[in-house]
Amino acid sequence: ECYVQNTAREYAKIYAAEAEPLEGFGKVPEIIPIFLVHRPANNIPYATVEEELVGEFVKYSVRDGKEVNFLRRDSEAGQKCCTFQHWVYEKTNGSLLVTDLQGVGMKLTDVGIATLAKGYKGFKGNCSISFIEQFRALHQCNKYCEMLGLTSLRTTHQNQRKATSMKSKNLPNSSTIKKTVPKKAREPRDFISSQH
Repeated sequence: ECYVQNTAREYAKIYAAEAEPLEGFGKVPEIIPIFLVHRPANNIPYATVEEELVGEFVKYSVRDGKEVNFLRRDSEAGQKCCTFQHWVYEKTNGSLLVTDLQGVGMKLTDVGIATLAKGYKGFKGNCSISFIEQFRALHQCNKYCEMLGLTSLRTTHQNQRKATSMKSKNLPNSSTIKKTVPKKAREPRDFISSQH
């Protein structure tokens, strides 16, 4: 928990350094630090400690990446959280996504990170890769994405879908492929995983 939140916090600091100087951008979301405390005399020897957030607690993104929260879409903090996700996604070439953004105003806590199955630069997140795929499909850019010059994911996602369908058109049909695997040994075809 500490490792994930503090990793996301480091990304948020870099995001702030890029976004705050932009004219009209204003304040950026801050992920508060979380600390692991060892209490050897206690029945539960380890605990996490972080700043208390006072005020209306809002989920700006849900854990699975779906954009369903109006406060996320319509509020300044929500839009800037969404832009932060887009920024991280772009900076990591789609390999990492900070998700489950929630907190009070611009102060966020208890975030999650999704990575591709192999991880990103040795780091593996605590959320499913499907969160990245859902974010890529559902994200709608806002004025803060435009201010940072982020590439629209709509265009990228549509281009990836077209490329995939073009590849499948170029594949030989099943009648030209010699089948050498007995039927009983075949894998079920219900689930096909794809990595982008």
